[in-house]
Amino acid sequence: MSDACVVCSHLSFSWPDDTPVLQDLSVTVPPGRTGLVAPNGAGKSTLLRLIAGELAPTGGTVTVDGVLGYLPQTLPLDGELTVAEVLGVDAVLRALHAIEAGDAAEEHFTTVGDDWDVEERTRHELDRLGLADVALHRRLRTLSGGQVVSLGLAAQLLKRPDVLLLDEPTNNLDLDARHRLYAALDDWPGCLLVVSHDRALLDRMDRIAELDRGSVSFFGGTFSAYEEAAQAARATAERTVRSAELEVKREKRELQQARERAERRASNAARNLKNAGLPRIVAGGLKRSAQESAGRAQDTHANRVGEAQARLDEASRALRDDAVLTLDLPDTTVPAGRTLFVGERMQVRGLFADDGVELTVRGPERIALTGPNGAGKSTLLRLVEGSLTPESGAVRRAGGRVAYLSQRLDLLDPGRTVAENLAAYAPDRPQAERMTLLARFLFRGARAHLPVGALSGGELLRATLACVLYAQPAPHLLLLDEPTNNLDLVSVGQLESALKAYRGAFVVVSHDERFLAEIGVDRWLRLADGRLGD
Repeated sequence: MSDACVVCSHLSFSWPDDTPVLQDLSVTVPPGRTGLVAPNGAGKSTLLRLIAGELAPTGGTVTVDGVLGYLPQTLPLDGELTVAEVLGVDAVLRALHAIEAGDAAEEHFTTVGDDWDVEERTRHELDRLGLADVALHRRLRTLSGGQVVSLGLAAQLLKRPDVLLLDEPTNNLDLDARHRLYAALDDWPGCLLVVSHDRALLDRMDRIAELDRGSVSFFGGTFSAYEEAAQAARATAERTVRSAELEVKREKRELQQARERAERRASNAARNLKNAGLPRIVAGGLKRSAQESAGRAQDTHANRVGEAQARLDEASRALRDDAVLTLDLPDTTVPAGRTLFVGERMQVRGLFADDGVELTVRGPERIALTGPNGAGKSTLLRLVEGSLTPESGAVRRAGGRVAYLSQRLDLLDPGRTVAENLAAYAPDRPQAERMTLLARFLFRGARAHLPVGALSGGELLRATLACVLYAQPAPHLLLLDEPTNNLDLVSVGQLESALKAYRGAFVVVSHDERFLAEIGVDRWLRLADGRLGD
């Protein structure tokens, strides 16, 4: 393979309504493992689709060195397909079985080609991705979302690609499946380009590629090294902005002082000329000379103000819009040891073991609920919330407010503005206070009056957190179901900041180990095989 796996040259793409996504982008992806990061909406998935040939660029070219494999974020697969059909081995397996049965037709040998070990390779890929018990004739509709993702990766690896593109491959995977995917990619020798907000996966990369404002920059090393470099760059940019702001203020002050001096000199000169008794033509010449000198001085200062403002604008453009949230949430405080929820022998549709599951939540516990996909974690959260009633068993709640954040972030009214939604959640707070609170969530000025339906994913998260955390009464128990799914890395950091400031109890379902470590989990529960345990 050459020194370049993928070459994009002057690549541009716009949607049919002429909304631009990428403009004149040139990037070369080298061999090895590359993690592609950027805020949601920057065009990461679009770039992968352009490289994969799913989209046609409106300008420029894409060149891929070798066989390409591509796993999209959403797999548009028919539920009636068999596992073998999804893997792309169905025709070869049928030909092999026909030959084994004594049918020596030439077409079967043509179909098999050199792929005589396809069944062994298929079982190997399925086994190492945790699909050992999945039969090749099984229908796709009988698999979980996580199994479908693992199956999609197996299909791409079976192609033996030279270049592999993965778009959020760990979404919907439980912890065990994530670790199997990590191991499979560690063993894979080809060129990998992966879009992900899974920091554990990104920490296995050789380099990080950052797509920012229409260009790609490369950072050697893991995501943790990239984070350190990005934080250092942000600190430098902030210092540059502060220095430029001071320079603009100083130049504006000097311009004003120059104007005031010129006005005083002009006033004094006029009085002196009047008293000097000079001929009118001489006095006029002196006056014009003084005015021209004052004008030149003002022009010099005005130019310096303009230059300082230009330097400030340039420094501000270099400052990335990835501010963290700095919050104080005293109203969410829960006394230590207060019991918020008790569930005894809870059972729903036979999902849990015969004697049900039991759960007690006390303030201000920070509980991580883990377990394989399909174990019933989301169902358990709904039992705690109260939107689902157990078919048997007993439930007791302390009476404080419980807030449930689903993956869909669908608590707010999309037809109302951010400010109107907060007013509905906290009607007794004065408007000025509500606007101050929204500013802490980075909704300042006109941003607070945007309709919720027009917000990006990260903005919707911040708006939802603002309304939930500053609601009246404040929630003493938060329930979060895979909250980092579909968030960009900046938004994940903002969510972490909010949960660190939160003083109540929470139960969070997540397979993101780095996220759970950052938010200070102090109690770990695992739901598996119908049983809940530490």
